[in-house]
Amino acid sequence: MKAVEIKKDIYWVGAIDHDVRNFHGYLTQRGTTYNAYLIIDEKITLVDTVKDTHTDEMISRISHIIDPSKIDYIVCNHVEPDHSGSLSAILKYCPNATIITCANGEKGLEQYYHGNWNYHIVKSGDAVSIGKRTFNFVLTPMVHWPDNMISFMPEENILFSNDSFGQHYATSGRFDDEVSKDEALFEAKKYFANIVLPYSNQVKKELEAAQNFDIKLICTSHGIIWRSYVADIIQLYHNWAHNVTQKKAVIAYDTMWKSTEKMALTLYEAFVKKGYEVALRNLQVNHESDVMTDVIDSEYICVGSPTLNSEIMANVAGFLTYMRGLAPREGRKAIAFGSYGWNAKSVAHIEQYLQGCNYDIVASFNQQYRPTQDDLQQITEKTIQLIS
Repeated sequence: MKAVEIKKDIYWVGAIDHDVRNFHGYLTQRGTTYNAYLIIDEKITLVDTVKDTHTDEMISRISHIIDPSKIDYIVCNHVEPDHSGSLSAILKYCPNATIITCANGEKGLEQYYHGNWNYHIVKSGDAVSIGKRTFNFVLTPMVHWPDNMISFMPEENILFSNDSFGQHYATSGRFDDEVSKDEALFEAKKYFANIVLPYSNQVKKELEAAQNFDIKLICTSHGIIWRSYVADIIQLYHNWAHNVTQKKAVIAYDTMWKSTEKMALTLYEAFVKKGYEVALRNLQVNHESDVMTDVIDSEYICVGSPTLNSEIMANVAGFLTYMRGLAPREGRKAIAFGSYGWNAKSVAHIEQYLQGCNYDIVASFNQQYRPTQDDLQQITEKTIQLIS
């Protein structure tokens, strides 16, 4: 468990979690990393820690570089336990170390760990010298907790970005150019869609602040470190935060006796005919967090369910609740559809959820029992007309 040198005397000393598959309801098929960074300078500084289940891994990596008792400062950019969970353990080695955090960070750490620790409180614009290097701090509250902040090291052009630009992505490579670029960008997109999306307005402010920095390296709290594709990931964050959509539709549905599925396939063909990229997602086999990754840049959101006991199918209700909670940006167009036997309630329920997302419902299709070819043709013609 050796450290990885990022730049001279700056090391990644985090932990790799290959096995985690769920993070707050977000499916993490590729695992994750908990990133921590050690800087050897006049004041030896540790930036963040790791989840408490991986404390030994972090301490082992630190011990390959220095005796952990020599740590002077611990920068805590975020209180959440996947970042701060090993603070108590590392402070047993260096009990006199000072924790550098913001006021909300101190409050959160005290409420989580009840430790009698030394704090140095910073606010936006503050700088702390550790010798040859300096940390410049910018508070980024609600990206995605009240205590969040980022820190920039101008002498090395490194942004310690906290959760921003991160990915739940466990790999043997530590840098973006050591892994598949497509995979790294996909996981960053999924991370934004499922964690950061509700805080897009705050992300805009963070991006404005970051414009003042000459960033050559982004050291994230999860996943790989960006060094070759820094401009790419910053541009994508700008697009996602500003609600930039593509010529794309996502169709999410569940079905009982294939009637709703026939409608979903008909919508699929209609969008394809109009040149749209289409993500067809049966919620029986597609996880809601993966579907949200499609939603983030789709112009059209189509949701379908049959009526079940005067309600919608549980998979559809779960997805709609999950999506509404992530507060996807308004301005999207939506289609509600479904089938029923004797109680035509499902489409009305879906419409209520979509209205709660501030989507513009451009069409609804409600079919009793099994649709005929004429019924499906009508859906096709109306959909094509709507998106022409």
